[in-house]
Amino acid sequence: MNPATRISELRNLIRYHEERYYILQDPEVSDAEFDTLVKELQALERDHPDLVTIDSPTQRVGGRVAEGFETVEHAAPMLSLDNAYTEEELRAFDERVRKGLAGRDDGTIAYVAELKIDGLSIALRYRDGRLVRGATRGDGERGEDVTTNVRTIRAIPLVLKDAPDSELEIRGEVYLPRNEFERTNREREEAGETIFANPRNAAAGAMRNVDPSLVAKRGLRGFFYQLISTEPARPLTHAATLERLRRWGLPVESHWRICEGIDEVWAFCQEWGDKRRSLTFDTDGVVIKLDAIALRDVLGSTSKFPRWAIAFKFPPEQKTTLLKEIQVNVGRTGAVTPFAVLEPVQLAGTTVQLASLHNEQEIARKDIRERDYVLVEKAGDIIPQVIKPIVGRRPADSVPWVMPTHCPVCHSKLQKAEDEAVWRCENTSCPAKLQRGLEHFAARHAMNIEGLGESLIARLIADRLVASYADVYRLTADRLAKVERMGKKSAANLIEQIERSKQRELWRLIYGLGIRHVGERGAQALASAFGSMDAVINASIDQLKAVSDIGPVVATAVRGYFDEPQNRRLIKALAAAGLKMDAPIVSGEAPGPLAGKTFVVTGTLTALSREEATEAIQSRGGKVTGSVSKKTDYVVAGADPGSKLAKAQTLGVQILDEAAFRALLGL
Repeated sequence: MNPATRISELRNLIRYHEERYYILQDPEVSDAEFDTLVKELQALERDHPDLVTIDSPTQRVGGRVAEGFETVEHAAPMLSLDNAYTEEELRAFDERVRKGLAGRDDGTIAYVAELKIDGLSIALRYRDGRLVRGATRGDGERGEDVTTNVRTIRAIPLVLKDAPDSELEIRGEVYLPRNEFERTNREREEAGETIFANPRNAAAGAMRNVDPSLVAKRGLRGFFYQLISTEPARPLTHAATLERLRRWGLPVESHWRICEGIDEVWAFCQEWGDKRRSLTFDTDGVVIKLDAIALRDVLGSTSKFPRWAIAFKFPPEQKTTLLKEIQVNVGRTGAVTPFAVLEPVQLAGTTVQLASLHNEQEIARKDIRERDYVLVEKAGDIIPQVIKPIVGRRPADSVPWVMPTHCPVCHSKLQKAEDEAVWRCENTSCPAKLQRGLEHFAARHAMNIEGLGESLIARLIADRLVASYADVYRLTADRLAKVERMGKKSAANLIEQIERSKQRELWRLIYGLGIRHVGERGAQALASAFGSMDAVINASIDQLKAVSDIGPVVATAVRGYFDEPQNRRLIKALAAAGLKMDAPIVSGEAPGPLAGKTFVVTGTLTALSREEATEAIQSRGGKVTGSVSKKTDYVVAGADPGSKLAKAQTLGVQILDEAAFRALLGL
């Protein structure tokens, strides 16, 4: 088949299955079958870069954005909503609407009631049916351009179906499903980071991440409900707007209802106050909007709120129960976090027995003690947390809780940085850290050991075949074949992958070790600056801080990691297993052809992702920044480059199109 024909066919298939999965929630193929289609398309586009287009499903995940986000202006102000907390306040809203429409209605006001999504407001700009921009609400007039991150959300179509050839702004909410919210908070707590109070904060935190590949992993979804258009044939009602958005292929939350009068609105609110916990996403209320667009124009808006809409907020459910004891949990990075063991209590539809306590400072601030009766609620109706103790019911012999000084599992002495609230176990081989640590070590961006996933790691630990990262390299095909659900072929394939991983670059090993604060970029900087693992291990804090991209926090973390004797023993064991322990020094004697040159990459490139472009520049000695200044030597401009291109032109910075950039790289 002609490559162009097959590429077009694959794109249509992938878009169809994305809609079935993310919008209609009725998939027709397995995840593996979907991934096969994507991989085939990626391979064809790699072989035929001239056929790559910006709206291809493979172009969802771009490269890194080094610094912040640009500010963009909305087509019309994005207003907030006034809130109602009681039936009386809801009926008072209806009265205000009736007074404002006096003489313009027939006595029955039609509203549309929608579930209020606890997420981040977003505005999408489509031009001739193609997604060209995504922006946060910001101050309502201007928001942050997060297009690169929006493109990673598979629930958001890159191309609308049968949309008009004009410019549209479509608004809605980006949110985290309940399961993704729980996973995100679990990972943050294990890493010693503050957990998100609700899905809205989690969505906002994800969208402000400067690495789109990490945003893609967060599992964001979206629902859309508003159309800003200058088209003369705009829908006459809100219900018609929702139907039109759905026909264009945008996800629209399906439980909305046309309500004839405020009595039906109140019934809807009561109904979903009880049913909301059956949903896969979090809702904190109901949004009530006047259905007729023409009547909305009559009512208008205040400087803050539209007069034709209001949000009814569900009250949070709280319960009192006995806090039996306070225990601690050890996460992948060694963060030791306290949690409450409760007398089981029914809360927000589930039985709660454990609740987060965040850290010892939070426990002291709230004066929470063992054997206290405490007030508990679910943050975002999902994460149980202790609000406060009932001091009047406290036992007379009660004493403040004290954080343990040693790891409860491996008994290593816990460490805490002066500027942090979290205690940590720095022993890499601590069994409590091993599961998550090995998952990170074997991941694609680290040692890339295909086949060594979560479930297999758990079995290896349970069978006592692996007690440290180094033990992975002591595995044999015969021993693996005896592991549950592992046959001879699977065992042989995994051993082959493990052997291949020995030749991974040094920076991948440094990153795979899971050193606190050391990401991919920091690992690359360390490997390039020092050239060997021994040099990194023996570097002083001042030497570490002198490396580009390594600040005092990272330097202290690296020094602390290698000061732990068990971690040094691990490195020796990995070296003995044959892992690569050196790397070419990029700076100094071998500066590279782009040494001393500063680049800014903007827009979308066809043959390279932004991450690949950044790596290509850095591997040749150049530096990549996120903002254009007089110190910038080159701006690499792809499709839809935005304001960075204009600033480069103003400052007289040399601009490279993709062809000139590839020529400069020698590609």
